[in-house]
Amino acid sequence: MRCAIYCRLSREDEDKLGESESIQNQKQLLSDYVRTQAWDLVDIYSDEDYSGADRSRPEFNRLLRDAKSGRFDLILCKTQSRFTRDMELVERYLHGLFPLWGIRFIALADHVDTDLQGNKKARQINGLVNEWYLEDLSENIRMVFNHKRRQGDYIGGFPLYGYRLHPTEKGRLVVDPEAATVVRQIYQWALLGYGKQKIADKLNEQGISNPSLYKKEHGSAYTNGSLRDPYGRWNRSSVGRILHNEMYLGVMVQGTRKKLSYKSSKLISVPKEKWFRVEGTHEGIIDVETFEAVRALHQSRSKACGDGAPHLLAGLVCCAACGSKLHKNKYQYQGKTHSYLRCTNPSCPLRAMSDRSPCSIRLDLLLSRIELLVKEHLSTWYLPSDPVGRFEFEQARRTTLEQEYTSLSTQYKQRKKALESLYLDKVSGLLSEQQFRLLSQSFTEDLGIYQERMQELEQQVLACKSTSSCTVDQPVQVPLTRPLFTALISKVTIERKRKEDEGQGIHIYWNF
Repeated sequence: MRCAIYCRLSREDEDKLGESESIQNQKQLLSDYVRTQAWDLVDIYSDEDYSGADRSRPEFNRLLRDAKSGRFDLILCKTQSRFTRDMELVERYLHGLFPLWGIRFIALADHVDTDLQGNKKARQINGLVNEWYLEDLSENIRMVFNHKRRQGDYIGGFPLYGYRLHPTEKGRLVVDPEAATVVRQIYQWALLGYGKQKIADKLNEQGISNPSLYKKEHGSAYTNGSLRDPYGRWNRSSVGRILHNEMYLGVMVQGTRKKLSYKSSKLISVPKEKWFRVEGTHEGIIDVETFEAVRALHQSRSKACGDGAPHLLAGLVCCAACGSKLHKNKYQYQGKTHSYLRCTNPSCPLRAMSDRSPCSIRLDLLLSRIELLVKEHLSTWYLPSDPVGRFEFEQARRTTLEQEYTSLSTQYKQRKKALESLYLDKVSGLLSEQQFRLLSQSFTEDLGIYQERMQELEQQVLACKSTSSCTVDQPVQVPLTRPLFTALISKVTIERKRKEDEGQGIHIYWNF
């Protein structure tokens, strides 16, 4: 009789049963039994740290392949649960395929033997009991994890990109300075209007490893089964996950997905109202204002121009007939190229009318018209002519300027401190020269921008301290940027151009 031995031990079994169920104990017990029966031991198959319901066990599947090929005549286990705790697998193999393949199955401690017909009901009862055990164990583990989630304990095996596991406090996260720098840079680029793919391209150009590769480079055993890029490049999905994750605000968000069942590894999404959210569990990397500003920009569903940056009205212009967002297309006529915003909705009412074509408008003409209107609104901010009103305005204006200066000063100090930390990391060998150069470049650029703006604010504050400097006809100068447009404008609707006078209706919906 050619015999194969199968042994299995999961972490749950090891914690509960100890040494008596160890792999070594199982092998010794079963090998001794094989010798007493004078059987020919063909091979020993052994899976460690695998659940009895796991169908992807490597040695288990090798055992089944060898059984099908006829390499042995008998499979010997200590108990039926070592082979499987899944009732479906019990019926498929013990009572279905093994008899067809001429395989006898014996579980020594359970007195299970497929050669004994009267033993079938006992095998089925064992299968049910083992499956109930798995179900109860799964429910108990789920209850423990949910309790930890409610307390704000981080239960993930690997920390979120930008954080590390606390060295002494289990379930707590601390900021990883190197990765946190990249997270902040991603949000800064998003504020400037760059799309997710453009941000990913900029990260790849700078040679920054994506989250999966970064974890491996820093000694983590992290594996990503869906990782298709072995070179650690960023993509729009990885950038999007960072831009929409409240964890970067210092809020512990868990339970966003769950397994379909204890017998399946498939994950399904959980409704947002059932997530576990606990605020203040760890230090935030991004402030709330920046996070909300980025969220507002991305909700406008902006599309980038050819240079990678969206135009000022991206995602704000809609068709007046159907309400769909207008898409940008380029057309060339007589050697000149112009960009047009055009309705591409196939269900637009204008398409149903044979004499009607979808609405469209030249982008540069629309921008010039709306820029004039925005400037008109901004230019209405003048100093009042009466002394009392003028004094109150000057005070309010000065306070606003000083608040902006204070905010910029704080950010300037933070960037400078981060730059110093990067330098120390380079000196200590944590960062290579190339990594330091790439990471410090963005900080240096930010410091220059902040310093220039702070100098402008100092001059304006000094000017407002003197009533003679604040003239009545002095308007407020504000640069036209995409964040400004999204703050001022809710949406713009465009009508189809009229045949009779070539006129076209443009409706602007303001946020004030």
